[in-house]
Amino acid sequence: MDTDNDLASYSEYSEDIQHVWHTVTVPLGANTYDILIGPGLLTELGEDLKSNLPAPRYIIITDSNVEDYLGADLIKLLGQGGVRVELLSFAAGEESKNMDTVVDLARRMIDLGADRQTAILALGGGVVGDVAGFLASIYMRGVPLVQIPTTLLAQVDSSVGGKTGVDLPEGKNLLGTFYQPGRVYADIGVLTTLPKAEIRNGLAEVVKYGMIQSPELFDFLEEKWWDIINLEPHVTAHIVFSSCSIKADVVSADEREGDLRRILNFGHTVGHAVEAAAHYQIPHGEAVSMGMVVVSRISVAKGLMPEGDLERLCRLLDRLNLPKEIPANLSAEELMDLLQHDKKAKSGRPHFVLSRGIGQILITDDVSREELAVAIEASREFRAKS
Repeated sequence: MDTDNDLASYSEYSEDIQHVWHTVTVPLGANTYDILIGPGLLTELGEDLKSNLPAPRYIIITDSNVEDYLGADLIKLLGQGGVRVELLSFAAGEESKNMDTVVDLARRMIDLGADRQTAILALGGGVVGDVAGFLASIYMRGVPLVQIPTTLLAQVDSSVGGKTGVDLPEGKNLLGTFYQPGRVYADIGVLTTLPKAEIRNGLAEVVKYGMIQSPELFDFLEEKWWDIINLEPHVTAHIVFSSCSIKADVVSADEREGDLRRILNFGHTVGHAVEAAAHYQIPHGEAVSMGMVVVSRISVAKGLMPEGDLERLCRLLDRLNLPKEIPANLSAEELMDLLQHDKKAKSGRPHFVLSRGIGQILITDDVSREELAVAIEASREFRAKS
């Protein structure tokens, strides 16, 4: 992309709305860090790094897609701020999220002379954040890490909380660490470079936060859905801030994924099975959207969730152009078999985050195969009935 034109457009989006900048603090004792949210943050990145996370040099870790449209811009911005920075990239896509990529990046860092004082800047979406975070946690037993999420999904979810990981042929994220960043920069101006499908992908996670803990956020999504899908800066900053605030509260109370942090898996248990059954050809957010409908149907069937709240959820997903139904080529039997092998299952019994109504949840393994099958089948048929 043309740097001068992109920087001009970026500045135009950020102009006169500096007051929508927000900060969320993730209180984790010695590992406490801030998430900065708003448009135009990357133009201030160099000065902020020098003031708050000084390092003799920084290495940007990114993928080939982000390198093409943002890498040169960020190097230019940091260079203008007197920051010493280099860039390493890997092939974009989930298939690169493996140990071979991590080892290759580590050896390239060694070639650059990177030491324990070198800071890694993870520039990209969820795959980049996971790979770069994992690399930072193990390179010379740990180097400083900064997350710069460039997708809505990463800004509201995966860049916050310190989870890193890579995949094995046997499953996703089977190798990983908990490693907190020193700072997170969620620049919503970068989102204007994304296709609409990527925005929808992230909005599924925002809906999740409303469903698990914030009726106010859910109400806001219902009211402002048109502004949200069009990235109106004030509402975009608000939904990122609200989502990060909820996740920060959960992570600070349960840093290493005990019982409380399970609430973040609303829609994910079924969603992960959908992703696996579709050989990861369905985006994560869309799979989570399908999963939220399935577990909400189970919740209604168990008498936990008012049917009206299921209707509100489905109506909101429609407005955000998120799917409610599971593709017909994915069988209920295959999905249920995959659920039994979910990495969070205990003794072959998956735990589900069910809903007691918008903003309230229940974690249980008391979901029978029959209840699950009925909910999956109903979800697959939902569009035809509506």
